[in-house]
Amino acid sequence: MSSLMSSPAAWFVIVMSVANMLACLWLIWWTARRRTANTESNTTGHSWDGIEEYNNPLPRWWLWLFILTILFGFIYLSLYPGLGNYAGTRGWTSSAQLAQEQAQTQAVFEARYGQFAKMDLVSLSKNAEAMSAARNLFANNCAACHGADARGNSGFPNLTDNDWLWGGNPETIYETIAHGRKGVMPGWVAILGKQGVEEVSAYVLSLSGRKVPEEWIEPGKQRFATICVACHGVDARGNQAVGAPNLTDKVWLYGSSMNVLRETVTNGRSNEMPAHLPLLGETKVRLLAAYVYGLSHP
Repeated sequence: MSSLMSSPAAWFVIVMSVANMLACLWLIWWTARRRTANTESNTTGHSWDGIEEYNNPLPRWWLWLFILTILFGFIYLSLYPGLGNYAGTRGWTSSAQLAQEQAQTQAVFEARYGQFAKMDLVSLSKNAEAMSAARNLFANNCAACHGADARGNSGFPNLTDNDWLWGGNPETIYETIAHGRKGVMPGWVAILGKQGVEEVSAYVLSLSGRKVPEEWIEPGKQRFATICVACHGVDARGNQAVGAPNLTDKVWLYGSSMNVLRETVTNGRSNEMPAHLPLLGETKVRLLAAYVYGLSHP
């Protein structure tokens, strides 16, 4: 009640809502009053094709229907939220109802698929019934970023190959889906300068066999050895402990053009995989982990 009293906006909603309903009641009462018995003067003055419009009260059933509607509005607003910050006597909220419905849905899911909870992820990835459910889970929760075929998109990794930022064993995949990941590549233009960015970008592209200016490769290698090896390693094959990608293969998260790589080295990148365990629950996360593992181990 204190938050209600301290909110002018809430009071505005309350006053306007109640005033409008009372105004509707008064309007119905005023228009329902009987006019004079003189039917000749009890007209609106409108006439068309010999037909005159009379100013008679509403039929009683119609009048009471309006009144009952307004009374229903008063009762509803006393029971449920609708008047500013007033929560209603029933204490109903849409978020609480959603949580209840989600819990009911989860209980039905657990009753059907809880049998898979104790299976290891490798065995689970080979279970046709479990993977049928997991395929639907993936389409509803993961396809928006990774694509319906799980082959990813710019900034979202392909899940069907064996190139992994954080590791591709079943337990690591489960950890990624359950608790999420956050990878950050800082921008280096302030340290490298524009020419340094060109040289490092050229060297990185040369690692995967791309054609680049020869005079930039050696300076880029030296700069790489000074700055980049901390995450990507001396051999540039990455470090799954921090989600640093392998730079020697031909798998690129954002693209392999010089322009894209220059943008990455200059301004950096920031990626986040949200945690799905609070949203989906243990059983669904295990099914998804097994499904993703099976995509790269058909």
